[in-house]
Amino acid sequence: MQHDGRVQVMTGIESLYRKEDGRVLIEIKLSTVAQLFNTFDPAPFYVRALDPEASDYIVDIVRDFPDRTEFRIVVYLPSGLLDTDEARKIPHAIVNHFRYMVMVQDRKFRQLWVYGKFTIIVGLAFLAIAMVASKIVAGTFADSPIAQLGATALEVAGWVAMWEPVTVHLYQLWPIVQQKRVYEKISRMEIDICPYPESGAPFGQGCLIFRNGTIRKK
Repeated sequence: MQHDGRVQVMTGIESLYRKEDGRVLIEIKLSTVAQLFNTFDPAPFYVRALDPEASDYIVDIVRDFPDRTEFRIVVYLPSGLLDTDEARKIPHAIVNHFRYMVMVQDRKFRQLWVYGKFTIIVGLAFLAIAMVASKIVAGTFADSPIAQLGATALEVAGWVAMWEPVTVHLYQLWPIVQQKRVYEKISRMEIDICPYPESGAPFGQGCLIFRNGTIRKK
């Protein structure tokens, strides 16, 4: 690991990203503030959804690292844009976007949870009916191979009916929880708005820094 002031250069997969003060830097370079946002969203820009590519870029980086990794988002702008109201609202816009995504995941979880409970009730009811019917058919037509085959088919169909509730509760709910955790983590990240690195200013100097809901000049 090499050091350049407080900026650390890492090896392995981490070598793709710089690290400062123990935090991996998620760096985004823009030529205009508008680049960060979804242009199809009619809301005021500071409450708009982020551009899908920008949002996915941030999320993908977070997923590449262990859960305990700390991050800082650094947005680079031309120096002439740093003191604009639009630049100062970027951190709030990023936070608002990912807080909204948390709420979306909450809604998905609740909807799938309700659906999962419904599938359990239906699945168990069908399984019980199928098992009873299977025993009746098998007992009534004990000497008929076709009837025995039908009884087995009823039993198998009953267990197949349980596939959907098992899938929902074991495999579909957990990814939503994981995604929500990623969005929550991003919504709490430190955010810096800095001039282009090639502007001549020392790294991290002249930035707007966003900490605990407030923004100030570094």
